Parts: sequence; C-alpha cells; structure tokens
Amino acid sequence: MEEESNCDAMSESNVKYYTLEEIKHHNMSKDTWLIIHDKVYDITSFLEEHPGGEEVLLEQAGADATESFEDVGHSTDAREMLQQYFVGELHMDDRKKESAKDIYITSGESSSWTIWLIPALAAVVVGLMYRYYLLEHRSS
Repeated sequence: MEEESNCDAMSESNVKYYTLEEIKHHNMSKDTWLIIHDKVYDITSFLEEHPGGEEVLLEQAGADATESFEDVGHSTDAREMLQQYFVGELHMDDRKKESAKDIYITSGESSSWTIWLIPALAAVVVGLMYRYYLLEHRSS
C-alpha cells in the first residue's frame, strides 16, 4: 500500500514541463498538441474521432485552446477522456499569471452594474406604472 502512494507522489513530481515555443511546433495533423488549463495534451490519435471534426482541433494546434474548449461546454466524459492524452504541463514562465485576476475583475465589474442597474430600472418601471394608475383613477 505504501509503495502505491510513493509511486503516485513520484509520478506527480515527474511531470514534464513544456515551453510555448516547444508546443508551437506540434501544430500539424500528424503531430497535434493542445494546451488546456495549463496542461499539455497530444491529441494526434484523437483527431479523426473528434465529434466536431479534426479541423476545429487543428485550428488550435500548438496553442492554448482553453477558451475554445470551455466555450463549447464539453461534457464530464470528454474531460475525463482528455486525461489519456496528457503529456505534461505548460512551463511556469509561460502561464498567464493575470488570467485569474481578469476573471474576477470582469465579473466584479458586471456585478457592480447589475447590483444598481436592475433595481434602478425596476424602480423606474414601478414609478411609471404608479403614475399611470393614479392618472387613470383621477380621470374616472
């Protein structure tokens, strides 16, 4: 039992790191790598099986496909299937350090708009309805 734990720890520490420059060279149908969430996948053998066609994968080949992958809304099965193509991780120096900050800033900005805009619009609509209601009752 202890040996299995040691093997798991060793396999995690033996992760191969690739630079963006190295990954960029894997952009052909006979050699296709993608980056998704800072993990590198060799999906060459999966190209013909991809339900969306190999063209969509080749457009992203040798680059970060995280946004495209998430925009499509892949299933849990697709995410699990991805693991079999894992070859390593994107080198720390090439990772987008501000991506998490951008997400929070963007969502924070949109939240601040909706926090005051929706109630303000609702108040205007209620005010107009009240005025209309009063005018209707005065004239009758």
